[in-house]
Amino acid sequence: MCQKGTLCLAAGGLVAGPLFQQETPPSSLDSRVAVVRRILSDVPLIDGHNDLPWNVRKFARGQLVGFNLTADLRHVEPWSRSAWSHTDLPRMRAGMLGAQFWSAYVPCGAQYLDAVQLTLEQIDLVKRIISLHPQHLVLATSTKGVLEAHRAGQIASLVGVEGGHSLGSSLAVLRTFYSLGARYLTLTHTCHTAWADCSVADAAGPDPPATAAAPAPTPTAGRRRRPGLTEFGRAVVREMNRLGMMVDLSHASVKTMKDALETSKAPVIFSHSSAYSICNSSRNVPDDVLRLLADNGGIVMVNFYTYFITCNSTANISDVIAHINHVREVAGIDHVGIGAGYDGINHTPTGLEDVSRYPYLLAELLSDPLWTEQDVKKLAGLNLLRVFREVEEVRDKWQLAAVTPAEDLIPAADLEGHTTCMYLAS
Repeated sequence: MCQKGTLCLAAGGLVAGPLFQQETPPSSLDSRVAVVRRILSDVPLIDGHNDLPWNVRKFARGQLVGFNLTADLRHVEPWSRSAWSHTDLPRMRAGMLGAQFWSAYVPCGAQYLDAVQLTLEQIDLVKRIISLHPQHLVLATSTKGVLEAHRAGQIASLVGVEGGHSLGSSLAVLRTFYSLGARYLTLTHTCHTAWADCSVADAAGPDPPATAAAPAPTPTAGRRRRPGLTEFGRAVVREMNRLGMMVDLSHASVKTMKDALETSKAPVIFSHSSAYSICNSSRNVPDDVLRLLADNGGIVMVNFYTYFITCNSTANISDVIAHINHVREVAGIDHVGIGAGYDGINHTPTGLEDVSRYPYLLAELLSDPLWTEQDVKKLAGLNLLRVFREVEEVRDKWQLAAVTPAEDLIPAADLEGHTTCMYLAS
C-alpha cells in the first residue's frame, strides 16, 4: 500500500501517495468552478429536499397543461412573481444537479382528514413531471438508479414524503408509499402526530416566518402526554428499516430525533436542516444529536433557508458554509450533505438564490485548504449515497432473515378526539 508522503511503484510507473493527492486550491473563482464541474461530472450532486411539486399544486392546481419546466420560470407568470420559486430545468442543468429528492408534501391541516389521498396525488404529480421530461429526468428508487441516471446524463428524481401525518397512522399506507417509489419519510412536519412530536415542542420563542411548505405550525394536533416516539412510532421506524426507506428527522423534536436514532438499525437523515449551535431554531440539529448521528452513520443535509442559517431574513454563502463546517467539525466529514429546500423557502442566501448556484457553494469550499476534492465529493453526493446504500443493506439482511411486514396498530386511545372522519369499525 502506498504510504503517506511516499512515491510508489505501479504497473505504469511512479504514482503519488496520499501526501500528493491534495493540491493547492485554485486561486480564482472561475478556476475553482471549473474544478467543481469536473468533480460533479464524476459524482452526482444530490439535494435532499425540493418543494416544487407543492408549488405546482399551489400555482396550477396540480395540472401540468401549460406548465413548462424547460422554460426559465423567472420570466413566466405566476412563477416570476413568486419569492418561493427557484427551480426549472435550465437552472437545474446550470447547477449541475445530479439527483433531487422531490417532496411529496401536504399541509398539517389535512391530518386526520384527506392527508393520505393528497399525498398520493403529490406522488402522482412528481411522477407525471418526470414522465414529461424523459430526456432530463428519470425516476430513481435505489443507489444503483441514481448512479445509472448520472452516467446517462439525466437527473435522478427521487420521492420523499414530508410528514408522518401523511400515513394516517397506518403501516399499510407506509408500505404503499414505498411501493410507489417513496424512499424517505419525514417523521413529522410542523404538527405532532399521534405517534411522534415535531420540533414545535422544542421552540423556546416565536417560530420563524412560515415557509411555502409550512404555512403555519399546528403544535397541538395529535399532542400526547409523552414526548418523542410512542411504541407505534418506533414500529414505523422499524418498518422503514425493513422496507429500505430512509428515516428523515428534519422537523422532528429533539426527543423524537433521539428515540428514532435509538430505534433505527440503519443510518438516518436530516433532509433539510442546519446546525442549532449557530442558529437556535428548533428546526436545526443540536450538537449532542450530531454526535449521536455520527455513531448512527447518518447525515445532515444543510438547508439554505435564511431563518435556519442566521435566524433572520438575510444570509450569504459564508453563513451556509459555517453550518456545513460545524456539522463537519462535530459529526465528521462523512455526515454532511446538501438539502437546500428550494421552492419551499422565500428567503435565500445571497449567492445561493436558486438551483443554479450549487457549483459556487462548492467552489467557495475549495478556497479553504481544509476542503479537499474528495471532501467536496462526499458533501455533494457520496455521503448520501453511502447512507442510502447502508439502508438498502439493512433491508436486504432483513429479507434474508425473513422478517415479515409489521402489523402493529396504533392504540385507539392515541387517536382520541380525532376519529370523527375515520372509519374504525374494522
